[in-house]
Amino acid sequence: MSRREAAVSAAVVFVIAVVVRWYAASLVVFPRPEDTAYYVDVARNLLGGRGLVSDALWSYQTPPLVVPRPAFEVWLPLPTFAAALPMAVFGATFAAAQVSSVVIGALVPVLAWRLAADVAEERQLPPGRARTLAIGTGVTAAVSLPLILHSTLPDSTMPFAALTLAAVLLVNRVRASIGRDGAARGSMAGLVALGLVLGLAALTRNEAVWLGLAWAALAIGLPVAGRERLLAVAIPAVVALMAFAPWLVRDQLAFGSPLPGQTLSNALSIDGTDIFAWQDPPTLSRYLAIGLPQLLALRVTGFGHNLFDVLLLPGAPLSFIGLAGLPWATRIRSLQPLALVAVVTFLVTALVFPVSTTWGTFLHAAGAIHVLLILSALLALDALIVAVGRRRGWYRPVAWLAPTLTASGAVLFSAILLPSFGNASLLTLRRFVDLDLRLDGIGLTADASGPLITDTPIWLPYTHGGTALALPYESPTSVLDLAHRFHARAVVSLAGDHPFRAAIATGGDPAASCFQDVTPPATSALGGEDADVLRVYRVSCP
Repeated sequence: MSRREAAVSAAVVFVIAVVVRWYAASLVVFPRPEDTAYYVDVARNLLGGRGLVSDALWSYQTPPLVVPRPAFEVWLPLPTFAAALPMAVFGATFAAAQVSSVVIGALVPVLAWRLAADVAEERQLPPGRARTLAIGTGVTAAVSLPLILHSTLPDSTMPFAALTLAAVLLVNRVRASIGRDGAARGSMAGLVALGLVLGLAALTRNEAVWLGLAWAALAIGLPVAGRERLLAVAIPAVVALMAFAPWLVRDQLAFGSPLPGQTLSNALSIDGTDIFAWQDPPTLSRYLAIGLPQLLALRVTGFGHNLFDVLLLPGAPLSFIGLAGLPWATRIRSLQPLALVAVVTFLVTALVFPVSTTWGTFLHAAGAIHVLLILSALLALDALIVAVGRRRGWYRPVAWLAPTLTASGAVLFSAILLPSFGNASLLTLRRFVDLDLRLDGIGLTADASGPLITDTPIWLPYTHGGTALALPYESPTSVLDLAHRFHARAVVSLAGDHPFRAAIATGGDPAASCFQDVTPPATSALGGEDADVLRVYRVSCP
């Protein structure tokens, strides 16, 4: 492929990806899920001169327990920095923040195109099939539902996918260069670039550690002397550490530890709601007490969630073909780094964090793995078409059939499912417009003293202002203790099935009488069957 053809191909893929993502972003008017609002809200605070501060105390596992509080005790700041750039230009709105996710998300299909071109070159495909594989992979990734969906949300998913693919491309080039020259010094620029990408990935998601370990594992097999292997691992590691070190210092100053403070608690969770625990946090003894059968069941659930809910169903039917062809695709040297990272990330999240992964851990790290499945599916379909052509004596190549099928299927699923996600975001926006009006009507305004306890601890301050605390899935006595600790004014619940509401209704807990139902009437902003879901309980006991 000439440079001109490569540039034109990449530009075509990028333009298609941008147009599709821009349209999809126009349908999504509110940050769903809730963690997306966290990145945007911190970006607003940053641009407002408050620094990296969050108004939501959504988990109690990392001190200091104050609100407002330093942001990113678990998550990482690069998505917020990326969102803050367009917000500084176009205004501190969700739509402005989406500019970053649309652009970064559109880079992922371009990187997928480049990876497919490397695969075609390694397999020495004829020019027509090589061109079709590369462009077909890029275009399919441009219209793939899971990749489009997360490109509308300014969170960590697409930045991490782009950095993972960039790291894989650099690994392939560094491996080839070192193998050809027999020394790591000749690949200094590539090793430094790899280290920088790894450092940026570490500022995006904690799963970046698997990228670094994957490179270290692959470097062991390089056909060079031991000293050169050590340099090949050490140079990227030092550069990555230099890029990440300022954040380690910041975390040490803000939280008393340079490492994510909630990692162990997440690993010891036995239910997703443990993340909101106040008086009953995850512990090792509590974890082991549920017994081996239940511990195994948690891992079966986590495995099934990662496989079906994250990888296969959102990308169907293409993802099923890609999974079937994966054992053959991973024999290709260019795909081995990505396959290694995919397997490790999948297994660690399913086996070590089986509960947390059902709440999004693997989901947000799986962008590049969707690309792997797309490329694997196209390779499988290409091989099938070639085999059929030979058997039936076709005299003209029809390699274009594979990307036509994959892109058409992806477009169909995206066109059907994206509007429903957009409608859900609009409904959520209307719910919080209604909530804002109703809370102001009973004096729970953003400028009133004291935080609110709520089962939407990130969304509430994002839309209403003020500060919020996560509502534990615990007894009214525990919630009252939380209210006294932070001088909270009221409990605001939008989840009709929250056990706190049932406990207040039954009155079995002695602290239930300390929560007075002051739910205001619905406004016309919401309407429909959700109008009466809200419950507001004022804390009446001193």
